[in-house]
Amino acid sequence: MADQTPVSAPENRIVFNVVEIMKFLPHRYPFLLVDRIIEFDPPQRIVGLKNVTMNEEFFQGHFPGAPVMPGVLILEAMAQVAGVMLYREMPDEDKCKKLIYFTGIENAKFRRPVVPGDQLRLEVDMVYRRNHFGKASGRALVEGKLVAEAFELFAIADRPGQSAP
Repeated sequence: MADQTPVSAPENRIVFNVVEIMKFLPHRYPFLLVDRIIEFDPPQRIVGLKNVTMNEEFFQGHFPGAPVMPGVLILEAMAQVAGVMLYREMPDEDKCKKLIYFTGIENAKFRRPVVPGDQLRLEVDMVYRRNHFGKASGRALVEGKLVAEAFELFAIADRPGQSAP
């Protein structure tokens, strides 16, 4: 079991950098949407950052001349931040055998657009967790202003091709 001591970082300090995040999450470029974790208080709360740049592939088509980060990717970034906490707390022998899947999104609201140059602060609080499923509450902020929020439901299941013991 991982240490239960909350880990917090001052504004620019890093709890987990992107290289460490890649040890927890199975996502890779261009779909890794978390750059750092700045607060970590398992199993209840985690806060991550996503630096939004014009180099993101989705800006080529969303929207030419008026780039806006798709809302679904903001939700995915929140889910990946939650995934860091879930994978971090998972027994080592399960990390390469399991995937965490979205099973639902409730009450998603988008308040303002996210554009290149923004830094998303992704705050996730666990609402409940039971064995292999749960619910998290996520908020995305830019410069302290709410841009999106949602409840995200998840399930932890065997990776395709992995059989349960």
